[in-house]
Amino acid sequence: MGIKYRLTLMNFLQFFIWGSWLISLGSYMGNTLSFTGGQIGSIFATMGIASLFMPGLLGIVADRWVNAERVLGMCHLIGAALLFWASTISDPKLMYLIMLFNAMAYMPTIALNNTVSYSVLEQKGFNVVKDFPPIRVWGTVGFICAMWVVDLCGWSLSPLQLYIGSASSLFLGLYAFTMPSCPPAKSKGKRSLLSALGFDAFVLFKRTKMAVFFIFAMLLGAALQITNTFGQSFLHDFSNSYSDSFAVTHPGLLMSVSQISETLFILSIPFFLHRFGIKKVMIISMFAWALRFGLFGLGNPGEGLVLLILSMIIYGMAFDFFNISGSLFVEMETEPGIRASAQGLFMIMTNGFGAFIGGVTSGWVVDLYTAANGVKDWRSIWFVFATYALVLGIIFPLVFRYKHERRIIKTSQAEEACDEATFRP
Repeated sequence: MGIKYRLTLMNFLQFFIWGSWLISLGSYMGNTLSFTGGQIGSIFATMGIASLFMPGLLGIVADRWVNAERVLGMCHLIGAALLFWASTISDPKLMYLIMLFNAMAYMPTIALNNTVSYSVLEQKGFNVVKDFPPIRVWGTVGFICAMWVVDLCGWSLSPLQLYIGSASSLFLGLYAFTMPSCPPAKSKGKRSLLSALGFDAFVLFKRTKMAVFFIFAMLLGAALQITNTFGQSFLHDFSNSYSDSFAVTHPGLLMSVSQISETLFILSIPFFLHRFGIKKVMIISMFAWALRFGLFGLGNPGEGLVLLILSMIIYGMAFDFFNISGSLFVEMETEPGIRASAQGLFMIMTNGFGAFIGGVTSGWVVDLYTAANGVKDWRSIWFVFATYALVLGIIFPLVFRYKHERRIIKTSQAEEACDEATFRP
């Protein structure tokens, strides 16, 4: 099997694991285990807590001491055991603890998956910016497949979803050890105290451009958390007025249109990065988030279904243009010795601080527009979120100083000229 196919399978499994339970676990805990909303919310918040420190810590391990593919494999083996354990639990406190440990094992693997992919592609002489997106798109396909399997098999309210996640994690954990070696970068000369402590990637904040980039990545991470947390709750609240609507009976399938859209927009990333650069791509993402939320506010499962579908399609642009493009930007802007740490830092800012901020502030907004009888003013809620994304889109180009240049270079695969993006201060 060619190396691109092997990386494709790795990316597929990486997100198949997550998709098997991320969207449906809340329904299982609420409807089957009778957990309260607060208990469910706190369990999902474990992903944000773990993302604050685990991606950075394990990124340092992969940068300094242990091959990245081995760290990836060990994390998935640990995650397999924890997901299997979670399938047997009915106590909310123990579930919180186990899912916290699972998040500590899983969340770093997102960055490690990128690190291994980038490293292997570089070893084999491929162009990372050009060749990684078509590989990464299969991660989104894996997430969609897992969502559809769980929904169509009727496992949304069953612990079987956790069995599926556990088995997939076990397979990927073993498979990761068969990937080409991705050893820690060997640095020459004396290392500073900062380097010895493993805080290499944090020195990127000394560069104004990178500091601004990471701050806005955090703020966009908050937008992602908003849609993940309240997307299906919003659709379920139409059960009284649109009980027979597809959007209400199969909200998971409708939400999966967002991931299907990702697969298309991922393939467009090389073109947009080459043509416009990271600054304009990020701006497009912010305005796409504003449209995503605004269409939610205007749509409904009846005559407004087309607006909900459009919102799902726009999600692909909103997510990919900051998440995947941002990861590639970090890869191009950092030295080889700190790339795993830098990818971990990117995860900390988006899925750590971003998820925490998004969860807290969005919960406050939802409560603010919830009446005493429990009825939510979803239109106002989504318009508040849309305004938030719109403000980010207006401020970002004013503070992010970046010049995109294009030049003609020769690739290592062929001695012919090709148009390539370069990232410069």
